[in-house]
Amino acid sequence: EAQLVESGGALVQPGGSLSLSCSASGFTFSRTPMSWVRQAPGKGLEWVSDINTGGDDTYYADSVRGRFTISRDDAKGTLYLRMNSLRPEDTAVYYCAAGEYFENWGPGTQVTVSS
Repeated sequence: EAQLVESGGALVQPGGSLSLSCSASGFTFSRTPMSWVRQAPGKGLEWVSDINTGGDDTYYADSVRGRFTISRDDAKGTLYLRMNSLRPEDTAVYYCAAGEYFENWGPGTQVTVSS
């Protein structure tokens, strides 16, 4: 059974940085495209970023491009999201999702950007 567990969420000041991790198990991580998706309070799900198998192709929502960086370590079965220049509007629960069609999700980790 596929399992995903996010970590690294925290309260951070505007302009600050944070790194999220997503530990994967129960499936062949190295052969699975991965994504980050977020949900802000009172809003719907927003796709944030994708990374292909191998990690050489990455994609970002316009709202985070240039500030966030997605990466993966296939040897560790871990997905990462490095977030710089954080803004209050980045406040959300961040989820990692596995598969081309987001077949499996983690429980999420809370990121709060506030002074």
